[in-house]
Amino acid sequence: MQKLHRCVLLILLIVGLSKLSAAQNKYTINGTITDATTGETLIGASVRISGQVTSGAVTNAYGFFSLSAPAGSYSVTISFVGYKTENQTIMLGKDTRLNVALTEDNQLSEVVISATRQNENVINPQMGLQKMNVREINDVPVLLGERDVLKTIQLLPGIKSAGEGNSGFYVRGGSTDQNLILLDEAPVYNASHLLGFFSTFNSDAIKDVSVYKGGMPAQYGGRLASVVDIKMNDGNKKEFAAEGGIGLISSRLKVEGPLSKDKGSFMISGRRTYLDAFLALSPDSSVRGNTLYFYDLNAKANYQINDRNTIFLSGYFGRDNLGISETFGFDWGNSTLTLRWNHLFSNRLFSNTSLIYSNYNYVIENQIAENSFKIKSAIKDFNLKQDFEYSIGNNNRLKFGVNAIHHTIAPGNLESGPQSSVNNTNYEDRKGIELAGYISNEWSPAERFNLVYGLRLSNFSLLGPGNFRTYDEDGNTLTTTAYGNGELVSNYFNLEPRVSASYQLNTSSSIKAAYTRNTQHIHLMSNSTSTSPTDLYIMNSNNVKPEIADQIASGYFRNFSDNKYEFSAEVYYKWMQNQIEYRTGTDLRGNANVEADLLYGDGRAYGIELFFKKRFGKLNGWLGYTWSRTQRQFDAIDDGRWFYARQDRTHDLSLVGIYKPGKRWTFSSVFVYNTGNAVTFPSGKYQINGRTVFYYTEKNGYRTPDYHRLDVSATLEGKPGRKIQSNWSFGIYNLYNRHNAFSIDFEDNPDDPERTQAVQTTLFGIIPSVTWNFKF
Repeated sequence: MQKLHRCVLLILLIVGLSKLSAAQNKYTINGTITDATTGETLIGASVRISGQVTSGAVTNAYGFFSLSAPAGSYSVTISFVGYKTENQTIMLGKDTRLNVALTEDNQLSEVVISATRQNENVINPQMGLQKMNVREINDVPVLLGERDVLKTIQLLPGIKSAGEGNSGFYVRGGSTDQNLILLDEAPVYNASHLLGFFSTFNSDAIKDVSVYKGGMPAQYGGRLASVVDIKMNDGNKKEFAAEGGIGLISSRLKVEGPLSKDKGSFMISGRRTYLDAFLALSPDSSVRGNTLYFYDLNAKANYQINDRNTIFLSGYFGRDNLGISETFGFDWGNSTLTLRWNHLFSNRLFSNTSLIYSNYNYVIENQIAENSFKIKSAIKDFNLKQDFEYSIGNNNRLKFGVNAIHHTIAPGNLESGPQSSVNNTNYEDRKGIELAGYISNEWSPAERFNLVYGLRLSNFSLLGPGNFRTYDEDGNTLTTTAYGNGELVSNYFNLEPRVSASYQLNTSSSIKAAYTRNTQHIHLMSNSTSTSPTDLYIMNSNNVKPEIADQIASGYFRNFSDNKYEFSAEVYYKWMQNQIEYRTGTDLRGNANVEADLLYGDGRAYGIELFFKKRFGKLNGWLGYTWSRTQRQFDAIDDGRWFYARQDRTHDLSLVGIYKPGKRWTFSSVFVYNTGNAVTFPSGKYQINGRTVFYYTEKNGYRTPDYHRLDVSATLEGKPGRKIQSNWSFGIYNLYNRHNAFSIDFEDNPDDPERTQAVQTTLFGIIPSVTWNFKF
């Protein structure tokens, strides 16, 4: 507790000194920056005032800004990349409200890959942050022409794909469940469709994407590796509009318009695949009866009550359905709902209050009468967030807030049919409450020195009812205790300090350093190499401790040629506690005592990330390279020696090029290369009753073959000036038909059973795609 008191006193002292230094006769300018055509708020727009002082601010996640200056006459410059810069002159003699609508710069004949100030990457002290806009995402070729947020961020250094065509990803040595994915503040637990080949995020409905690979601010918590914060479009406040697309396997449609002109708007965006329609045309009767499709729906509405109050309501609803004739059915999906209230307490104090609901569930059904059964599982959250943002001064902003989440995990009840030989099985639900409070300060104590520091306090409580066991290191039950409804079973409290700093060497370069601690209380258990809809989630318990990660990082950031080119080099080291593995042969499904089969150990990850980006011109794009190591250590595995985690890949390279020779054509290409994942292959074999049994020694001691692929696409815009704007997008995935390994299995050689042969499965060869997109 002494450490806690010291941290809190230090923060209060710094904040107090900051307030004291800003205590002079100043007036505040605040407001919201929007798109003049649609009324959408612009995130990361730059607002600068000049005159007797030169200073500025950047709009927050809700398009709001606040800055202050002494009385006087000032020129205010508002800018956002891709929009015409707006200049206004104001006479500041009192607190002033300034709402500005920016107009898109349609004269730009080049692609601009940026969303914030042109030198934001140099100025911002936040490390490991990547921001992407929808225009950038739409230009990158992906599998089957489906524009995909999660597959696009996998092209950034430090972020690795979980497998061929998979939307799961690893960040700086973390596993897939160590990524916090937020959609309008709601956590999404399984962000994939069709067993991972598509993400749940329809790019038509997305406004902004921020990816934190490390050094995330104190308002984020609950995961070790990264945060992907996705904001949905608010909707057009000026006029009704629609857009969509028709592709080979799916179609999508978005409609938006004003609820009350300039006061409120709505947006509804839907998408559905129609693979099931093609199956119905098959001449094979066993194929015709199968089902395979997904759909998703994004919806959002907002209304500005007055200058100080705005309310938002947004939701996501998506589902996958897979069925094999009348014998097997499997469906899974996410539902989220966010009710948000933005309130301005004063010209400097901004508040956001959110009520959030999230539900991920699946149903597996075997319809064969003598073995019929149905398995249901779910993880459900009710979430309350209260965030504040206070502008102490132009170079000093304070964020603080609280968060409370009630978790319920239903691990998978089994219901048998009336004629089934399978027994009913009911597993106890698990409930927990996750509480957090945070305070964070963004401060520039000197002209070239920028600092973001903060502290997050997290607490997790496991609650009854239920029977709770404790186990020894061999998995034997030590105690079993029954708890009533709401009784406290176990409780964990953690402090998570965060600090990130930058020093500008000059206007075009800087050095940065960061330290971050994160804890995680919800854990994913999986036997597969990537995420699966049936993976099992567990909470902290008497046996399972919170996962903890400490990360240090430093980097050099440089822009060239008036911010036309951007370069960065980051190095990091991360050490992790209470990592989880399972014993060999563990069955995670249908196991009421799964915690008895878990092992606990440590982890470490380190590497270097290089990033070079060209942001303006007819030809632009980026090159990303990562060299990294990821290892784990468990006393019960390999005699306690360090071994490579399955997500370890030494080299990872991505090259993205976007070329726009004129106003109508855009050509894009992506080349990716990485060394193989760490895997466990058999070291020998023996026979038992004529059956071959493989013998395994070193865990993850082998490598899959290197992976590489080239994708290309071309987009032709329709003739300008027409009422309905449209374009055709053509793409080829895996242009040179590389047969990359999806999985490798081992079996006896049929010609010589004494020998063993490896059998490689390849998922995708060359795949063409075509999509017609429209907007009116």
